[in-house]
Amino acid sequence: MPRQNQYLHAPFTPVTPLDAATVLLLRDAPQPGGGTALEVLMTRRSDKASFVPGAHVFPGGGIEAQDAAPETHALADHRPAQSGRRLTDALAAIRESFEELGILLARRADGRWAGPEDIAAIDRRAPLSPQCAARGLRPAADALWLFAHWTADRNLPKRFAVPFLVARMPEGQEPVADEAEQFEPIWVRPSDALARHDAGQFFMIFPTIRTLQRLGQFPDVDAVLAAVAHEQPLWASSPRSGLLGGKRAPHMEHEAAYGELALVCPDGQVAHTLDWQSETPVSLLRNLQRLTAPNPGVMTGPGTNSYLVGDPATGYIAIDPGPQDGEHLDRLWRAAGGDIRMVVCTHSHPDHSPGSHPLADLVAAHGRPRPPVLGLPSAPTARTASHFAPDRPLQNGELLALSGTGPDAGITHTLEVVHTPGHAANHLCLLLREDGLLFSGDHILNGSTTVIDPPDGNMADYLDSLDRLDALCAQHGVEFILPAHGYVLGNAREAIARLKAHRLAREAKVVAAMQARPEGTMEDWVRLAYDDVPERLWPVAQRSLLAHVERIRMLEPGND
Repeated sequence: MPRQNQYLHAPFTPVTPLDAATVLLLRDAPQPGGGTALEVLMTRRSDKASFVPGAHVFPGGGIEAQDAAPETHALADHRPAQSGRRLTDALAAIRESFEELGILLARRADGRWAGPEDIAAIDRRAPLSPQCAARGLRPAADALWLFAHWTADRNLPKRFAVPFLVARMPEGQEPVADEAEQFEPIWVRPSDALARHDAGQFFMIFPTIRTLQRLGQFPDVDAVLAAVAHEQPLWASSPRSGLLGGKRAPHMEHEAAYGELALVCPDGQVAHTLDWQSETPVSLLRNLQRLTAPNPGVMTGPGTNSYLVGDPATGYIAIDPGPQDGEHLDRLWRAAGGDIRMVVCTHSHPDHSPGSHPLADLVAAHGRPRPPVLGLPSAPTARTASHFAPDRPLQNGELLALSGTGPDAGITHTLEVVHTPGHAANHLCLLLREDGLLFSGDHILNGSTTVIDPPDGNMADYLDSLDRLDALCAQHGVEFILPAHGYVLGNAREAIARLKAHRLAREAKVVAAMQARPEGTMEDWVRLAYDDVPERLWPVAQRSLLAHVERIRMLEPGND
């Protein structure tokens, strides 16, 4: 974890979430052109509500004491997996859907759903469970299944932790809003609700939108219930928000910007701008700035990230100055106040290293000692455009230290060099020891997988280097990875594990392609092994395909 004194924003304690539950009531509705479509029941919240007034929502609300009472649990039908909290959630959702919409998820003794006469006889404002028991009804908690779990963004003044349950709409019942909390119940296809929201006609909040997006992938109610039959949510999320175009933009855990928001604003402060630009350095910590080179593209994403590690008391180390772009190098130099002590290149590719010597010369031209350019020299296998010769080659495990002097003598920033061949033979990563941050160069990217291009690239070396980085993250408690392209990655070891699993899954497809077409060409195999990749990218994918083929053949018996 970063040192507490390196965070940009003062810490605060997010509000403790309140427990609530909601239910997506589903039906397969006949369509005018024939067939059926999945629809979900939604309502509009009161314009005077204290929480998201006027929003279209699924029925639900806060957990009440009666929902958790043992006597209430005893009167409900439930599955074994719904003991304890799961049963409480289901009973709260049943109660809320009845209070708000008059939908009663309860069965008679003969297994039939409660009917209109039962609903008419039960007071919505009185405790539900005793009234059901008096009429021989049992709340059908076993008909509700966990679809997702949301915990509200940390920055909100009022937060809820909410299981989103799903249930099939009981036959013979019709929703009738209470006209107090909820209004205008409507059956709607998920895609229609999303389209109306985009048109400004159907206001919804972020968790509702994302839930509808996932729900819309299912053709019918049976498919939804089959997907959740394993008793686990399809996802659990506590979003984080940054600023995009000057507006608050929430992100889920699987999205590219989430890790960066966790690093810069760990307590949920909505204070970090996520717009990609090349004009101004972006502060990630007090001792860490990122400046993205103006070289966006298919291979570089939003551009090559140059990093400055250090502060005015210690000077700075510049990592990956990028291409030889005078304006970009000038911005790097200015962001460091001209005090760059070392320039380090993670590898020799032309979007990383050409700016290194010109940046060092720029520092010297303004009266400071010329900083050494450090890295590993390009190997003989490197392409011509990737030639790189550092002033001094680095050693695996070497420490590059910045230290303050005088009153600032206790300030240190130490980078450990880690040789990670694979993407390139001379590739290295850097670990900022004091703050547990891993600079991954092109070895680990955010938003794409790096190309392994033989002969300088080697898939066996690449996978071995992933294992080395995983061990390093475990040893030093690394949680964040700073790639050369894309936002900061969080959950470092999970990210590495996912990347390795992806590579091995791709390799399995390559093996299958080679077995299906044993006399095939690389073009034949790339069509089969990369059928999930746009065809325009197959020439690039073919480079990594070759790397997989080389590793597969190396692992064949007799090739050890």
